[in-house]
Amino acid sequence: MPAVTSATLASEAEAKTHSPIPHPLDQLSVAETQRARDIILEARPEAVIQFRAISLEEPLKSELVQFLDAEHGGALSHKITRPARLAKVHYDIVRADRSHEYTESVVDVNAWKETLHRLVDKTHQPSLCVPEFRAFQEACVASQLFKDAIARFKLPEGFVVTIDPWPYGGPDPGEVFARFTQGLCFARDARSGNADSNHYGYPLPIIPVMDTHKSEIVRIDKLATGGKDDGIRYDTAPRDILDHCRESEYVPELLQSPMRADLKPLNVIQPDGPSFRVSDDSLVEWQKWRFRVGFNHREGATMHDVRYDGRSVLYRLSLSEMTVPYGDPRPPFHRKQAFDFGDGGAGRAANNLELGCDCLGVIKYFNSVMIDSAGTPTVSKNIVCLHEQDNGIAWKHTNYRTGRAVVTRSRELVVQFVITLANYEYVFAYKFDQAGGITIETRATGIVSVVNIDPGKTSPWGNVVSPGALAQNHQHIFAIRMDPAIDGHNNTILQEESLPLPFSQHTNPYGNGYQVVTTPITTSQWLDAAPQNNRTIKMVNPHRFNPISGKPVGYKFMPSPTQTLLAQPGSIMAKRAQFAQHHVWVTKYKDGELWAGGEFTNQSQLEINGVADAVARADKVDDEDVVVWNVFGLTHNPRVEDWPVMPMEMHQVHIRPADFFTRNPALDVPSSRNNSSQLAPGSESANGDCCSGKVQGQPTTHWQGTGDIKPKDGTMKL
Repeated sequence: MPAVTSATLASEAEAKTHSPIPHPLDQLSVAETQRARDIILEARPEAVIQFRAISLEEPLKSELVQFLDAEHGGALSHKITRPARLAKVHYDIVRADRSHEYTESVVDVNAWKETLHRLVDKTHQPSLCVPEFRAFQEACVASQLFKDAIARFKLPEGFVVTIDPWPYGGPDPGEVFARFTQGLCFARDARSGNADSNHYGYPLPIIPVMDTHKSEIVRIDKLATGGKDDGIRYDTAPRDILDHCRESEYVPELLQSPMRADLKPLNVIQPDGPSFRVSDDSLVEWQKWRFRVGFNHREGATMHDVRYDGRSVLYRLSLSEMTVPYGDPRPPFHRKQAFDFGDGGAGRAANNLELGCDCLGVIKYFNSVMIDSAGTPTVSKNIVCLHEQDNGIAWKHTNYRTGRAVVTRSRELVVQFVITLANYEYVFAYKFDQAGGITIETRATGIVSVVNIDPGKTSPWGNVVSPGALAQNHQHIFAIRMDPAIDGHNNTILQEESLPLPFSQHTNPYGNGYQVVTTPITTSQWLDAAPQNNRTIKMVNPHRFNPISGKPVGYKFMPSPTQTLLAQPGSIMAKRAQFAQHHVWVTKYKDGELWAGGEFTNQSQLEINGVADAVARADKVDDEDVVVWNVFGLTHNPRVEDWPVMPMEMHQVHIRPADFFTRNPALDVPSSRNNSSQLAPGSESANGDCCSGKVQGQPTTHWQGTGDIKPKDGTMKL
């Protein structure tokens, strides 16, 4: 999108707001969101408008950095020129023929004016939104095509039909298509009277396809239900399609087996309250960390202006995209591929978190503002939680000569949000530790996507997790966007590898040596994980050096060697998800370039303006404002134990300081005893203290030596 220029807040604009001026990184308030809506409507009084999203348009980096420098330098005042308070508005203009013109506008909510307008080319489709999901259900109810397709099945008495709307995926080459939505169909046993009865155990082998703008079902795609010997056949299913399926309940009151009765409470108690402080609705301060929490309809929670002990570490940190391609080659499953951030939006799917369930301890919740199709804003409560948690031992050493043990617990500050996308849940967390480290954690749980399979058959394209329910093989591939600011915004990316050193009479006579080879990344490019070389990516400031090591100050992470996209390079799936084909992408910063898979993923056939295009510019990236994208994933070949709700699968990316500090930054964390800890019944007390040195006094069998040697006479001092 073209650049939007900044403006000074004029006194008359301030008077119109009747509220304190928010920080440039604060989310839009309800009043600001309403104002953005009204600006669009007032500019188009004759148009029929359906709103999709309204969220903060972050300031240009050049403007925001200037503001942040003044903020951290203590130079903020009413005389400082602030970035304009901008909102980005996504909406459709609906024409008389029911055609839609997807439009984006940027409005200055203080100056009450539209500063940018873009009519998006019809080759692009905006993300799906909740009203379209509702329209899909209504279209199916009204469709004779759909009614006829359901009538072909003999459903058991008391069953009802349920539909999960899905993105259409990538259209076939040469396919003539409108804006489509498809739906995965199931039946639900309603005889229990419990609306939470699990419908996923009863899949129906049809997919209705809706012309979204016309709200009409235009066709019904048949699904193959055969096994490994049936190939791509669509006529093997019996009419009584669900007779071999069985219930797959997970809510406690519908389970056939009793709940465990021997699990005792495990409480997180903070009698003096939390150690963090939150102000300005977005500013978090904790254990030398200082950052701001943002939230938008696409990315969910975002981290901004991340600093440790006053030093800049990251300008922005976010989850950029996730694609879930399915590996069943039977049409139409070649289109079963979701881009959960671009197709629908992680923020839109965020759960309202429950105290004592999703996050434990003393919790600070963040809210957000969402809109309906009329643009009316409402507050979405408790969509991000902030809390502390224990993560085991941070560091420990025992002086075996004296028996003194010093141990410090590792406490983390967690910023977490959870999204539900039909069957799947994802738990995303940014974790900050006391040693200057950041961990980005993803957890996948929920219910695996299943299709119907004939009685007694198996398939190479998935695993039968319940009679009649084939859980298809698939991948979850995530992309994290890191905008480093290591003691400043001009950084260099280094590839560091540990490699064997050849035998050499002069340098490696016994063959045990190895060398650490560092290669600067000078031009935008992709890299892959190489665990055999301990390949590590370092983000460094080439102008600031550690006074101890002499190396440039930096942060590092090791890309995980997870499997990249398995779809063939020439396939539609691969063409529209080029970001998923490599583990690391290094690009030069560009305002608005936030999306690994491109801005428009819904019904895309190619990845446009994603990381592959950014790398293709061949920009100079050493000693520049640079962005690093880390891609990792989970190849999920389902197991029976994943049913009916899968135990979580977790992945973590660890961003750690590398010669950024002059010692262990957690050395000053107190090693105090936790007085709430108790001995289990029947345990014998050690009569020790983890911090007094008494623990290691008994027994003495672990000693490896005692005393010191006096250097003058060689005698032993005990």
